[in-house]
Amino acid sequence: MAEHAPPPPSSGPAAGEAAADAQKEMAAVAAAGLLSDGMSVGLGTGTTVSHLLPAIAARGLSGLRCVASSPGSEELARSVGLPVVDLEAVQGSLDITIDGADQIAPDGWLIKGGGAAHTREKVIAAAARRFVVIASAAKPVTALSPPVPLEILPFAGAYVLAALSPTRLREGPPSPDGNLIGDYLGPVDDPVQLAARLSGTPGVVEHGLFAPDLVSDILIGTAEGVVHRRGARPAAS
Repeated sequence: MAEHAPPPPSSGPAAGEAAADAQKEMAAVAAAGLLSDGMSVGLGTGTTVSHLLPAIAARGLSGLRCVASSPGSEELARSVGLPVVDLEAVQGSLDITIDGADQIAPDGWLIKGGGAAHTREKVIAAAARRFVVIASAAKPVTALSPPVPLEILPFAGAYVLAALSPTRLREGPPSPDGNLIGDYLGPVDDPVQLAARLSGTPGVVEHGLFAPDLVSDILIGTAEGVVHRRGARPAAS
């Protein structure tokens, strides 16, 4: 994959944010380059994905069908001229899904859900033959750390908070499907064990731990260009 030009040198908090935005844009442009005419495309949610949608529109591809993971992503996709359909319209299967991540561990585990759409994001990641993660250089970490987002049935809110202490409910809007959003604040030393515990707690709709075998590729924008890491998921045939 061709690398993209790094952002210009800068310093200070505002300049750091500008550099991170430039890195997100580089990764987004690289991911948009993976698309071709007629593809069904899953669209994630978040600030990194907001760079992706104009990059896809700029390709001028024909016959795309996009499935958005949140109302915000759907609105932005339509605003740049991308056609949006329901997952049912593509018979539950996507050619590719592109999304960001809050944390990326060396072994490929992800934490996602800062935008409260991780349940839908996990669905479209699993439904795609290829799941591509795009991120700035700040997202890779040496080890995962809390919080881990949770989507929780409103009926089960009090039970889940007690069963998964320390967990707190998040202020702000609910999930795209009207459920509560919380954050598990305990240790994430063993993501395999924790994912099983969270999934096994009644009332938890979905958690924000994404296993390595979901991920096909990781594109990270850096000061030197776009770094491509191969994920654990086998390449689609």
